[in-house]
Amino acid sequence: MFTPDFHLPDDDLFVEVTTMRQKLVTKKNRKVKRLMEVHPRVRCKILYQRDYLHLVVKYGLEAPDQLAEVDALPTRIPGAPVVELPDLEETG
Repeated sequence: MFTPDFHLPDDDLFVEVTTMRQKLVTKKNRKVKRLMEVHPRVRCKILYQRDYLHLVVKYGLEAPDQLAEVDALPTRIPGAPVVELPDLEETG
């Protein structure tokens, strides 16, 4: 029997969180795939370790340097890129 970790009723979405060993990730991928084959109307997403770490950094719960010992550190914070534009002064 497979029971996802969370249900988000407003989005009608089940979420399975996996931040463990690769062997377990593969197993959970199979379970979610099978769930969606048997119940095609059920929406289920897997949140991987890299996704979890992106959220931790994005929302300031941990600084990236505090996660240095973790293998799957995010290479960039998800979301729209921040672009700094130079000040343009009016020319006369």
